[in-house]
Amino acid sequence: MDFANRPDPGRRIIGIGAVVLFHVLLVWGLVNGLARKAIELLPAPIETKILDEVKNEELPPPPPPPPQLDIPPPPFVPPPEINIASAPPPVNTITTTTVAPPPSAPVAAPRAPSVSKAPVVKAKACKEPDYPAVSERLGETGSVTLQLLVGVDGKVTDSKVEKSSGFDRLDKAAQQALSRCKFEPGIVDGAPAPAWAQLKYTFRKQD
Repeated sequence: MDFANRPDPGRRIIGIGAVVLFHVLLVWGLVNGLARKAIELLPAPIETKILDEVKNEELPPPPPPPPQLDIPPPPFVPPPEINIASAPPPVNTITTTTVAPPPSAPVAAPRAPSVSKAPVVKAKACKEPDYPAVSERLGETGSVTLQLLVGVDGKVTDSKVEKSSGFDRLDKAAQQALSRCKFEPGIVDGAPAPAWAQLKYTFRKQD
């Protein structure tokens, strides 16, 4: 065996240390340089957000406000002045007349004439009609002549206006009041019988 060609152990140790140093430097470079560049080369994370869809709904424009109309106030009309002169209470008069009953129908055989009596119409037995307030205020006056049918009991069973006073209110007032009177009935052949009597009533104002 040739011990002259045996390798030097010192050189061997130096070579191994160089290899180890190379690997250490390589690892350090990878850790500090290449790893950082690799991280920088990676793309940044993308952030995503879900946005609610905004609906653009076209709302109709609001209606225009109603026009303001200036309504003028109604014209002032002063109430008419009515001067009503108060009149003194009227003085009424009642004029009575009697109407004879119609003659009895003729008979074939002659007989003595019947004795008849017309109704007795006394004004004092009646309550005077009330003067209508409207007629008094308007100055209405006049005389009304009535025909009254007096029954067997003296009460008026029918009435009618024979001659008007010219005012319907006065005629009705006299007819309604005098129809409630009670008179003496007419007499025919000694027994009470219905008969017509005439009565005149005058509405007048006191002077």
